[in-house]
Amino acid sequence: MSATNPGIVFMGTPEFAVESLKCILEAGYNVKGVITSPDKPSGRGLQLHPSPVKSFALEHKLRVLQPLKLKDPEFLKKLKELQADLQVVVAFRMLPEEVWSMPPLGTFNLHASLLPDYRGAAPINWAIMNGETRTGLTTFFLNHEIDKGSVILTEVMEIGANETAGELHDRLMVTGASLVVRTISAITAGKVIPTDQQFLATHGPLHPAPKIFKHDCRISWKKNTRDLFNFIRGLSPYPTAWSELVNSQGEMLHVKIFYAEAE
Repeated sequence: MSATNPGIVFMGTPEFAVESLKCILEAGYNVKGVITSPDKPSGRGLQLHPSPVKSFALEHKLRVLQPLKLKDPEFLKKLKELQADLQVVVAFRMLPEEVWSMPPLGTFNLHASLLPDYRGAAPINWAIMNGETRTGLTTFFLNHEIDKGSVILTEVMEIGANETAGELHDRLMVTGASLVVRTISAITAGKVIPTDQQFLATHGPLHPAPKIFKHDCRISWKKNTRDLFNFIRGLSPYPTAWSELVNSQGEMLHVKIFYAEAE
């Protein structure tokens, strides 16, 4: 490793992670490899399609690994051969210790909330569904527990009064990429003093941000106007709030609602 250019292995899968990988490359860092999910069947004919991260990595002639199991000995051997000094994780799956403990400078993750609040798979959705007016981003070193590692850097962001989860996602994606590059720079320069999450100040109880399933998206019309409004925009455009309506023929219809206004 040079003093200013560590060898980096990047791990990520969806579009949210592409912006971070793009900014790492633009900053001139040495990306030795990219780890992403295996190609998945989709569309008519269920043809295999690569993840957004894989497509971007191949366009930039980066080495790509797509392990089915992260503890697979062959994958661990190939990962070790990349000789990364630092691993960067953005929107990927939980890593076993064999993986996150491998590089000498550690492995850090970008999370779309101000940890320790909104730990979990869907922090952007839950923050809006709960009516929060601010959120942010956190980079932290991985450890044995999900989203509980020592915090490196944070970035606070306001949530617009009418902003949807999709709109906030796109803003967090761009700001998060910048935070990732700043984090790499700080780690490389030896200027990081990690903060244990239990010592971070919180206002009231912590909010969970678990994965959202279809049944979680069904609208309860018993909610008040403000809660309904936040529920719909917090699930827009994905996974989308839905309800059942009966048409004039008496047929039950499943209706998705992408946008609403509160009066």
